[in-house]
Amino acid sequence: MRPTDRAEEARPGIIVRAQSALQALRPRAASELVPSADAGVPTMLGLLGASLLESSQATNDVEETLNRLAECYDRSDLRVFVLPTLILVEDPRSASSQTAVFAAGGEALRLDQVDAVERLVRSARENTTPPDDVVAELAEIRSRPPRFGTVLTVFGYTLLTVGFGLVLNPTVTALPVYLVLGVIVGSIVLIGNRIATLSLILPVLTAFSVTLLISLLVRPIVHDDVLRLVAPSLVSFLPGLTLTIAAVELTSGQMMAGASRLVSGIARLGLLAFGVYAGISIAGQPPAPTTAPTQLGSWAPWVGIALVGLGYYLYSSAPRRSLVWILYALVVAYSAQLLGDVLVGAEMSGLIGAVIVIPAVMLVGRLKTAPATAVMLTCAYWLLVPGAMGFIGLSEAASGTSGATSTILRTFGSLTAIAIGMLLGAGLSRDVTAMSRGWRQGRDRGRRRTHTLGEPISQPDV
Repeated sequence: MRPTDRAEEARPGIIVRAQSALQALRPRAASELVPSADAGVPTMLGLLGASLLESSQATNDVEETLNRLAECYDRSDLRVFVLPTLILVEDPRSASSQTAVFAAGGEALRLDQVDAVERLVRSARENTTPPDDVVAELAEIRSRPPRFGTVLTVFGYTLLTVGFGLVLNPTVTALPVYLVLGVIVGSIVLIGNRIATLSLILPVLTAFSVTLLISLLVRPIVHDDVLRLVAPSLVSFLPGLTLTIAAVELTSGQMMAGASRLVSGIARLGLLAFGVYAGISIAGQPPAPTTAPTQLGSWAPWVGIALVGLGYYLYSSAPRRSLVWILYALVVAYSAQLLGDVLVGAEMSGLIGAVIVIPAVMLVGRLKTAPATAVMLTCAYWLLVPGAMGFIGLSEAASGTSGATSTILRTFGSLTAIAIGMLLGAGLSRDVTAMSRGWRQGRDRGRRRTHTLGEPISQPDV
């Protein structure tokens, strides 16, 4: 055999080994291995609970969902405990009252997976689907590839960056900066999420690189604040949703879950702020602008909302025909927040926004053409949560800017207001749903009673 033939035969082996080596670097999800045979109700509840946690739902909501599902399967004796990264299911019917442990807290699910998981839970509750079938379908949902390829995903992240930048009402010269940063950071996020080691330092590395780039090259040309230029491009790293869910859990009495999630969110903010501080330290503190920058105007946030909706649709692979409903949730959230700003001030506007947007989303969630409510609420929360405000406050504190403490305090005040509003909105939705269900049941009982009284009384045969 000639040496060239041997080299050609060795190439496929080298390619396969290289692919396997790269595959081994990818992070492994916590609940990647899903059993598909002989699954009982406890196993079904544990795996569904892990997926609901990875859908960015609070632990108290997940626990309530699992307990209601257990009642539908006549297993109200099961004891379910939910933590941010664990699901514990105790089965008293087993020989030694075993407690099954299910890990969660892996990579967050995409919006199309969030929609499919919520529909699976609803179907299991209504039809009492066999647990084996539920677990098998859940495994299929988690293994689905993204609906959009790499190019459209990066394009979606770019739209997200420009959209959130427009919500901040920037200057005209900031728009090209958002566009370029969106492409750069979107590419970094896609590459970094595929390598476990790189994903650990990705927030610091990205914040440092973007800040250094802005401070050295862009800031002398674009007359806008460095943090206002950097924050929109880091939208996927900002822990605003994590901090808000932590506040909800704390106000709901879930002390362990809320405290651990709060520490996680603050740590993420600290990593981002450290990256910004390192970038500014190397590039030097940028000089303050001599003249006030000219902002785009009041129309910019509304255009930004449209871009944010389309960006979420592409970047997070939203379900089909859900773009209109995502835009609906974003518009309602922003409009309610503007109303709250007029009524109670900027710091408390999130309370009014959450009280209004949750019932509004729950109402349209009953329509067959609408996606799952979790999809719309996840997008709406990003306009309510002050993750960018907290990031800017910590970054200003790290760089020694005056007024940073006030920004941080306003951030946590807004978090508390949003959490209270979410609890009030969810409670109002549950009460209205229960009253509507009771009204229909009372009407049906009245009709049956009237029908029974109207029937002729049969006479015995003589």
